Amino acid sequence: MEDRVSEPGLVLVFSGKRKSGKDYVTEQIQKRLGSDVCCILRLSGPLKEQYAQEHGLDLDQLMGPGPYKEQYRADMIRWGECRRRQDPGFFCRLASRGACQPVWLVSDARRLSDLQWFQAEFPQQTQSVRVQSSEKTRSQRGWSFTAGVDDAESECGLDNGVEFDWIVINEADAPSLDEQLRPILQLAEEAASTSSVTDQVVPPTELTG
Repeated sequence: MEDRVSEPGLVLVFSGKRKSGKDYVTEQIQKRLGSDVCCILRLSGPLKEQYAQEHGLDLDQLMGPGPYKEQYRADMIRWGECRRRQDPGFFCRLASRGACQPVWLVSDARRLSDLQWFQAEFPQQTQSVRVQSSEKTRSQRGWSFTAGVDDAESECGLDNGVEFDWIVINEADAPSLDEQLRPILQLAEEAASTSSVTDQVVPPTELTG
């Protein structure tokens, strides 16, 4: 792939419904591993950049959480689907361009084609992670069902037919996030310590319960 700095030691591809906490979970993993070891790749980033450029929109507002993004969300989804049909790996290539850390966290895979692209490019390194939260919990975080968004492939494309390597339950009454992430962090540390992109062995991560 063009502009690839080096091969990753581990690629964790995260998916989950809106407001399930994908960004929070990946940010917690990066916080524990360190940004020199672990990078977060957001497929929505290059998608929004391209969409804003082609439609003359404010990219900063489009990247934010406010109502500006929401008024364009449905059309942006349709536009993104069209680009993916033309080239399924288009946004994956853009998002991973220039990544040099040994551990990659893809924080927002939404379609089977996203996961399949990383599995094809990095078959030995790629593992899938599903972040799950109940509708009640997601509603408490600000989610409400939106026709054309929550029933589109961008939200439902990985709901069925995927056997995830890891499932993280992001709920108050679930086992602590530290406990659930411990084996994933151990896997990432082992991958980082043996990766060809770094000679530094990552020390064990201290977790609090």
